[in-house]
Amino acid sequence: MNEAEDAQGVQGVRDATGVIKLLLAEDQGMMRGALALLLGLEDDFEIVAQLGNGDEIVPRALETRPDVALLDIELPGRSGLDAAGALREALPECQVLILTTFGRPGYLRRAMEAGAAGFLVKDGPVEELAVAIRRVLAGERVIDPGLAAAALSAGPNPLTQRERDVLSAAVDGATVADIAAKVHLSPATVRNYLSSAIGKTQTRNRMEAVRAARQNGWL
Repeated sequence: MNEAEDAQGVQGVRDATGVIKLLLAEDQGMMRGALALLLGLEDDFEIVAQLGNGDEIVPRALETRPDVALLDIELPGRSGLDAAGALREALPECQVLILTTFGRPGYLRRAMEAGAAGFLVKDGPVEELAVAIRRVLAGERVIDPGLAAAALSAGPNPLTQRERDVLSAAVDGATVADIAAKVHLSPATVRNYLSSAIGKTQTRNRMEAVRAARQNGWL
């Protein structure tokens, strides 16, 4: 293997200039600006989009064609996890790296199911993030090691999609009627899903079930 081939293997697929184009989705403006500034100091990185809303991720990615998308999880509009799956379908050549404050095993499992190539928590140094970006572009999977071990011991998400939908709609203390209207189900069906979710989370009521599901990253 010559030097050019070796460099391509390390760097992954880049444009003709060797620049890695990055899309950054983070709802906190100060954090987003700081990450963009620090990553922009890397000679081979270019920030092509900075977003604060999850609904903007796929349209802007199709417009700017990033090599790697750095996505927070909890975003206004579509969550980073939901956007990750949609982005992988719309632009499969773009690698997705989840970067979040919430290092929860359930989130990791959902990210991997959505096709994300990496999952890191935000408390690491930016140098490690830069290395992770290059690694996922080279075809590797990068996961916070502590979180990977926790995910293996935590087991799969016990909630069905409908149970997750109903619990998500109950986050703000909504009534059964409100939840039913939001998820387009009958009140009786909503009660059944809530009861099932409460049993699976081993909690006493819907609000405890919501808290338990969120703490485990199931919502």
